[in-house]
Order: sequence, then C-alpha cells, then structure tokens
Amino acid sequence: MKLRPSGFKNIFFLDSTIATINLTPGVSVYGEKLIRLEDKEYRQWDFTRSKPAAAIKKKLKVFPLEEGQTILYLGVGSGTTCSHFSDIVGINGLIYGIDIAEKPMIDLIKLSETRNNVVPILADCRKIDEYKNFIVGKVDFVYEDVADPQQIDIFIRNCDVFLKEGGHGAIAIKSQSIDVIKNPREVYRECLQALEKHFIILDKVELDPYERFHLFVVVRKK
Repeated sequence: MKLRPSGFKNIFFLDSTIATINLTPGVSVYGEKLIRLEDKEYRQWDFTRSKPAAAIKKKLKVFPLEEGQTILYLGVGSGTTCSHFSDIVGINGLIYGIDIAEKPMIDLIKLSETRNNVVPILADCRKIDEYKNFIVGKVDFVYEDVADPQQIDIFIRNCDVFLKEGGHGAIAIKSQSIDVIKNPREVYRECLQALEKHFIILDKVELDPYERFHLFVVVRKK
C-alpha cells in the first residue's frame, strides 16, 4: 500500500483509505483494519462510520487537530471517532468524552482502559454543571456530534465555558435533528449565521453520501 500525507497532523492516506498511527499496536477498536508499514502500525479510519473521516474524504481543507492537544468531545458515543482522535493527540494529549447514554459509555470506559488519554464522562452536554468540575483548565479543541434540535446552542455554550481564546472546534450539523421539514441547506445557512456570531468559519463540507443531511463545520473562536 502507498502511504501519503493528508495535509493534517498525524492523519494519512493509505491508497484510497484514511488512517491514523495506532496508539495501541495490535489492538483494533471497532473491527477496523490494521496495516503494518515499516516500523509503524496504522488503523484504517472508516469514513462511513466517522464524520471527521467523511469530511476528510470529501476534501476538507482545514482540520487543526494536533498532537498534545486537549479535546472536549460532546456526544462521544462508544468511541469510534474518539479512538482516532486519541491516535492523533497522542500520549501527551487528552480527550474528555461526554455522553448521556450509558450503553456506549461502557464501551468508552473499556477504550479508556487501554488508552490513557481518554476520560469518559457520563453526563448531559446540555447541562454543563454536570461535568464542568471534571474538566481541568481550558481545552484546545471542542468537537460536537449531537443529534439535538439545540445542537448549535449546545456547541456555543460549551465553547464559551471551556474553549480557550483562539481555540478551534468542529461540529457535525445534522439538519434532520434541527428541522425535518426545511431544506437541509436552509438549515445549514441558519446554523452558520448563528455560529458566525461567535466564531470564524474556517471550512465546511457536506458529508453526503457518507452521512446524509450533515454539514461538517470547522471554526476558530473569536
């Protein structure tokens, strides 16, 4: 297989696939393929199961996630995408993973047992008081993947509290969770207008056909 840089930190192209360097060699998190090249092991990042990977596949140009960063992940689920973020930020980085659902949190706790840079937090990301005492200092990056009509407000409020000045974030806007009647692009337009009051929009890309009715947006805090 041919290895190529993606233009993003610690993210690579392997032929037509996307990959990260495995922080825990020999361990597959969700059944993804492990690929050994020279002295490194890469994990295939499935762009049909992870919205950031889908965005990269759709030619996203800006994704400022780097080694050593601290991430607040809202709607972390069972840890599919989180595991690749864990690869990217490395042993000197940290991910606070927030989710309200108990079942996927069990999987995330198991993930954290082998990945020390993942901190699972069972909480409602709409209720910041439930978890604010678990987060130390300001974070470098906020990522949100929450199917909620108020997902823009949730993202803004969490960034106001936790994201450092000039820090970055990304949000996967799900139009069908916000308004199932409106045209998705009208929903996106309204969401972008709300985001622009607080952030500089750095890049955006629709995720169809990998994730229907989703817009992936990358921002920087004003």
